[in-house]
Amino acid sequence: MSGHSKFANIKHKKEKNDAAKGKIFTIIGRELAVAVKEGGPDPNNNSKLRDVIAKAKANNMPNDTIDRGIKKAAGDIGSVNYENNTYEGYGPSGVAIIVETLTDNRNRTAANVRSAFTKGGGSIGTTGCVSFMFDRKGQIIIDKEECEMDADDLMMIALDAGAEDFSEEEDSFEVITDPDDFGTVRESLEKEGIPMAEAEITMLPQTWATLTDEEDIKKMNRILDLLDEDDDVQNVYHNWDE
Repeated sequence: MSGHSKFANIKHKKEKNDAAKGKIFTIIGRELAVAVKEGGPDPNNNSKLRDVIAKAKANNMPNDTIDRGIKKAAGDIGSVNYENNTYEGYGPSGVAIIVETLTDNRNRTAANVRSAFTKGGGSIGTTGCVSFMFDRKGQIIIDKEECEMDADDLMMIALDAGAEDFSEEEDSFEVITDPDDFGTVRESLEKEGIPMAEAEITMLPQTWATLTDEEDIKKMNRILDLLDEDDDVQNVYHNWDE
């Protein structure tokens, strides 16, 4: 994945989102609620909840906030009615975009997502129109500055735990897993005390698209900014080579 450092994007996102940490915590809070509803409030017996907790910690969510979210979700189990919806479409010059949402009002979310695409000169497509251009994978990013372990040792731990691939970037290590093996690999790294800058199931593009026209770049950023501002939007994946 040389030339496509996910970590650079994470750092950019984290800097950008320091002022909007509430948005990240809202997203994770909803994921905690859904995980608790599906598998109960005990992370020892709920692998999905363990994964969401790991994501929360990677985003610097305080432990007491995580605990409160779990307890609140456990108490409100009957009233948690969030619904997952995925939208696929195109940005300027055919850039592929996938938007994952978690909402209690599907009509509101659909209208907001469609509006974001329209305002940025894009368009919503049919289900499956761009997802075939992505691979669903578990992805773990490790900041080199935070990890004292030798690259070869780190690679062996990851591969022994079931990782599919390990790569070294300039400022980070990247571990790729099958989605079904993600939790096992993440927990193996956690037991070794390896700090993770990001750990999640994601959609990785098979090919990348470049934008050279300044107007197209402006429009693409407009779509991404509008989606980023929407609390119902959980994840946005695209194949734009920024």
